[in-house]
Amino acid sequence: MNEDREPGSRVRVAVVFGGKNSEHAVSLMGAGSVLEAIDRSKYEVVPIGIAQDGRWVLASDDQAYAIESGTLPEVDATGTALALPSEPGALVALQPGEIPRSLGGVDVVFPVMHGPFGEDGTIQGLLEMAGVRYVGSGVLASAVGMDKAYMKVVLQAAGLPVGPYVAVRDRDWRLDRGRVLKEIEQLGWPVFVKPARAGSSQGISKAHDSESLEAAIEAARAHDPKVLVEAAISGREIECAVLESLDDAAAEASIPGEVLVQGEHEFFDFEAKYFAGQMALDVPADIPGETMETLRAMAVRAFEALGCEGLARVDFFYTPSGELIVNEINTMPGFTSLSVAPQLWAATGLPYGELVDRLIQLALRRAPGLR
Repeated sequence: MNEDREPGSRVRVAVVFGGKNSEHAVSLMGAGSVLEAIDRSKYEVVPIGIAQDGRWVLASDDQAYAIESGTLPEVDATGTALALPSEPGALVALQPGEIPRSLGGVDVVFPVMHGPFGEDGTIQGLLEMAGVRYVGSGVLASAVGMDKAYMKVVLQAAGLPVGPYVAVRDRDWRLDRGRVLKEIEQLGWPVFVKPARAGSSQGISKAHDSESLEAAIEAARAHDPKVLVEAAISGREIECAVLESLDDAAAEASIPGEVLVQGEHEFFDFEAKYFAGQMALDVPADIPGETMETLRAMAVRAFEALGCEGLARVDFFYTPSGELIVNEINTMPGFTSLSVAPQLWAATGLPYGELVDRLIQLALRRAPGLR
């Protein structure tokens, strides 16, 4: 906690967004919604952008950070550079040719970040080393949730059903490609090929045969040297959000919703997720009541299996035979006011502004350091 803050003053929240990965723009869109919704009577906000080259800068607080005319938003790297000094929770502004000046302490960081170097435990570890409270899961849960191969191992160990898959590691692909391809062929066709540690459907493609498989793997490797190949599962995509309780009770699951892809998209890809008119969310999902409660319980089990904190979104397949299969868990799901997880909570009775407030309050009550 910022010890220099005067009694009765507003809590100081640093909203951090951007990052060095392909989900840079997605992070900005979520941060724009948070900046718009956060209660300024309770919180003093410090917007911090991480540029594509890794520089931390003091960002604009009144920018939309939205897709405009098909152009994705980007952090302006020319802003005032920032650094985390050794003093816990402090920020220092750096201007060329000037003496560094302190921006004061920060009570909590809200990292609206996705993908590698943001959602994968890296920024969480940095903040823990700096002694700063932050929103969301800790280092281990973030890292496991980011790596889809290890995520499936943990979910299986918790007794949760996952679909058949093959993890393609960099060394195996370079030195033993034939064996890897034979192992993948046993999954049957088609298969979905994706970077093991990326999100927002970046680098994902559908391979219908062995001829298209190698190209799909190389496309995924452009994002991550480790690749996950999954058997295609026939089923509806049902998603459920999970939220940590403020009173140490069990985590809560939202009303589940079904993702309906519109237009010509073969699956729920990047454009379907983030461009207007490409997807719809049916809330509550049209599934039997008993199945809905089972799914909500499974979502909480997945949240607890990884040791998540704050929030998460758990994605399922609901097969024609009535089986529920966990596809993945996202420890920092898309977070615009129109993203799936916030929409699910709004339908459950928790509007977006209250969701933002609850996540900050959860972070404030958590002591810095090991979880």
